[in-house]
Amino acid sequence: MGFEMKPEKDVLSKDQCKVRSPNPNSVNSPRIKKKKNKNKKDTKKKRRVMLRRKRSDDSPVRRLFDTCKEVFSNGGPGVIPSEDKIQQLRDILDNMKPEDVGLAPTMPHFRPDYGPEDGSSPPITYLHLHQCEQFSIGIFCLPPSGVIPLHNHPGMTVFSKLLFGTMHIKSYDWVVDAPMRDPKTRLAKLKMNSALTAPCNASILYPEDGGNMHRFTARTACAVLDVLGPPYCNPEGRHCTYFLEFPLEKFSSEEDNVLRGEVEKEGHAWLQERDDNPEDLNVVGALYTGPKVED
Repeated sequence: MGFEMKPEKDVLSKDQCKVRSPNPNSVNSPRIKKKKNKNKKDTKKKRRVMLRRKRSDDSPVRRLFDTCKEVFSNGGPGVIPSEDKIQQLRDILDNMKPEDVGLAPTMPHFRPDYGPEDGSSPPITYLHLHQCEQFSIGIFCLPPSGVIPLHNHPGMTVFSKLLFGTMHIKSYDWVVDAPMRDPKTRLAKLKMNSALTAPCNASILYPEDGGNMHRFTARTACAVLDVLGPPYCNPEGRHCTYFLEFPLEKFSSEEDNVLRGEVEKEGHAWLQERDDNPEDLNVVGALYTGPKVED
């Protein structure tokens, strides 16, 4: 009933035995008690929501998002974050695991038979986590033999974290002050030509250093978490350009001054800008279903 009748020994008269309508202002009012109970339930509910939100805020992917906001807050094309900020973001990425973003090697994106049967490169799945003017976060899911062709990152600082698997990386930087062979062909110096196996630390490339142009080839099923600052933007001239790779002797001669000095050493190639997308480029988008990135 919401309130209790008094025991017989507390009854002083017949009139007092009659149940009276409770005073709404009384502390013993059932209406007040219900309101108090409701307030307690609301408080408990709020605490549970706050606890879940706190747990979400403490997740690795949320820490990554918050750190990216800080690191790239004053960024822009060609702007490299300070060493302290670079290390701050690198520390977050170095400790990230596949499960932090809801991935596992057994998922359909990584199956060897998940692709065409004509011998071409199997499809690569891209999971979009976040993009704003300052930075973007995404994951490339590569089945075995998946290839991301040689491409550039104009004016960007890029962090790449191999979450699992083995991937071969070949990367180049432009040779400074070297004359162009033609408007679309430039001399480049090899930066990296080796395989990485997870777990490993994040790699970083810069607008003009660190292997700004690279190609990924999956030796096994693998996943790469990429942070780009700033992201690609066609209207602002930051579009992704793909390149053909030619050996040094392809456009060179013994009398060519470009080949004198250090350029004569091994580890150089001509990179020619492509007019179209590579035939082996096969990237499809999919919905990211991992932990929440932002509110």
